[in-house]
Amino acid sequence: MTAPLDAPSPTPSLLRRERQREETRARILEAARELFVANGVAATTMRAIAARIEYTPTAIYHHFRDKDALLAELCTNDFLALAGAFQRIGRIEDPIERIRRIGIAYVDFALDNKSQYQFLFMTPSSHLHRDGLKQVEKNNPEQDAYAFLRASVEEALKRGLFRTEFQDADQLAQILWGGLHGIVALHIVKGDDEWIHWAEPRATARLAVDVLLRGTRRAEPA
Repeated sequence: MTAPLDAPSPTPSLLRRERQREETRARILEAARELFVANGVAATTMRAIAARIEYTPTAIYHHFRDKDALLAELCTNDFLALAGAFQRIGRIEDPIERIRRIGIAYVDFALDNKSQYQFLFMTPSSHLHRDGLKQVEKNNPEQDAYAFLRASVEEALKRGLFRTEFQDADQLAQILWGGLHGIVALHIVKGDDEWIHWAEPRATARLAVDVLLRGTRRAEPA
């Protein structure tokens, strides 16, 4: 809604308070994400989140009425951030090239936002489907990253671009997703383990995208 033309402009003090409020919410969400990843959602309390950033529990409740509300906002923000990383790819007409670019963007998001990635894809998922998660519409490719991948896979299947043994869009999307998730998860969990000489994960993932697509694409006529 457009503000009335004669509405007073926000005062500097009001703008400062609003900025401080948003900064506090961001600190709370980041602390919560770190604790959820480290200790699990069930074991993490609002008191523990408050202690993490040296706030009182009462101060936390001024921003989030309970842990479910905090979880809902955290899930929404992280899902939309991942979906946003895919949207620039949506204009690519060739679905195979679009899938390749989705894979690259997925890995870049994961490695640039490790705590977000761990929270979304490396912790138990029961907290990701609560009633409060209303700003992310399931099966909407603009908001649901999996739906975006699946839609591209389904388009390629309909155009006969994959081998005939691949007919299920969900199955094929999960094969492609699982291959890249394995590389990312190994790097996040084991990347500091000196027992193995780890290859650079972005380069490895880019090669993996090409390997997965070569292995599933229908051969072009000679």
